[in-house]
Amino acid sequence: MPISRRKLLKTLGAASGTMLLGGFPENLESHNAITLFDENPRYKKPLKAVRAITLGAGNRGNVYGNYAVDFPEELDIVGVAEPIPLRNERYAKKHNIAAENRFKTWEDVFARPKFADAVLITTPDNLHYGPCMAALKAGYDILLEKPIAPTEQECRDILALAKKTGRIVAVCHVLRYAPYFRKLRELIHSGAIGELVSIQHLEPIEHIHMSHSYVRGNWHDRNATTPIILAKSCHDLDILRWMIDKPSQKIVAMGGLKWFTAKNAPAGSTPRCMDGCAVEATCPYSAMKIYYRERGWLYVFDLPEAPEKQGEAILEYLRNTNYGRCVYKMDNNQDDHYISSIEFEGGITASLSMEAFTSYAGRRTRVMGSMGDIVGDMDTFTLTDFRTKQSVVYDNSRFLEEDSAKFTGGHGGGDRRLVRDWIQAISQQDASLLTSTIDTSIESHIMGFMAEQSRKTGKIESIQL
Repeated sequence: MPISRRKLLKTLGAASGTMLLGGFPENLESHNAITLFDENPRYKKPLKAVRAITLGAGNRGNVYGNYAVDFPEELDIVGVAEPIPLRNERYAKKHNIAAENRFKTWEDVFARPKFADAVLITTPDNLHYGPCMAALKAGYDILLEKPIAPTEQECRDILALAKKTGRIVAVCHVLRYAPYFRKLRELIHSGAIGELVSIQHLEPIEHIHMSHSYVRGNWHDRNATTPIILAKSCHDLDILRWMIDKPSQKIVAMGGLKWFTAKNAPAGSTPRCMDGCAVEATCPYSAMKIYYRERGWLYVFDLPEAPEKQGEAILEYLRNTNYGRCVYKMDNNQDDHYISSIEFEGGITASLSMEAFTSYAGRRTRVMGSMGDIVGDMDTFTLTDFRTKQSVVYDNSRFLEEDSAKFTGGHGGGDRRLVRDWIQAISQQDASLLTSTIDTSIESHIMGFMAEQSRKTGKIESIQL
């Protein structure tokens, strides 16, 4: 069978981090691994672990909190607020949290005098504002899951109070910490492709992810949480702003909910997939297939630890929660396709396309410069220099294979690196050790709110910070 050029390059380059392929035409790609970045010389080993309280022990609370399991000398989770008893119990057990530091709600935490250094806010989107404001008033530093808050005014309120109190607020724009995007930004600003002209960025949600999170899941109602441009794509607005490194000036957006509606329900479908649906066996969105037969996306279910008991527990969820409902008969209202065009200072333009109906996930990015271009997919990107007619492939998948297991994981390794930098910032009380402070992250949220306004009005909207 013929071997693809990409696979050939990976095979030939496996023995070294940087390799030129001698004997091939000069314009065939050389191959560079995106290697582990050297430690920042400003980093210092913490004299003691940062003591933190987690507000919300769901998926993201565990993603960030697990850093304390692997690096207990840096982070110590000493409290948790979580209304679901099983999650509260499991989180407390994992982090050996004392009984008096276990709370049902975030309000209970702030009824106590300050007893830690920081809080991790990983509550649902509509419960970010209250605990963040309370934490700032109580003198805590904060790791705040995106989006910052559901409304523009609430985002601005948090920024104003953070400035007034001088506390460190890191927003979880984790793509800024992924080695792939760090290298991409470095090359853009090095002049490797001349002057930056424009960027095209695609966020393929992947069709099952869309059905799981934004049709059946916690974010299915834009009014109860946040619009999908913020709930899903504020990462992408932020990474565009960060890579371009110039203020955004205006935005126009279009989008809508096209497919996951009652009018598209197949004949013979039922309100729940397990209620004798005539098309369940062939439907790509079958809850029985996704959750029960394939056992995917189960992180949202609080399942028994014993494997033999999990099957019935899954079925119980499918009988009684939105995760078992037909995707065409849900009360969802999030857009399943969304396009934004943005103009930045200096005439640089960018387009963001968020698409539900893809067979793949992972961002796709094209960067156009006056002397070259870059095309990437979060595994690799290829830089082509117009002047030399040569191309270089930068391989992130090899980086992830070679990196320490403790730093691989979600968002291209960005999740863990964000927590590490946040700990450094708190330990040294120096917010400049972060790249995603609220000061630098709020612009992407303003862009999102203006995109929503443009989508509704059909007009180009100005972005005012």
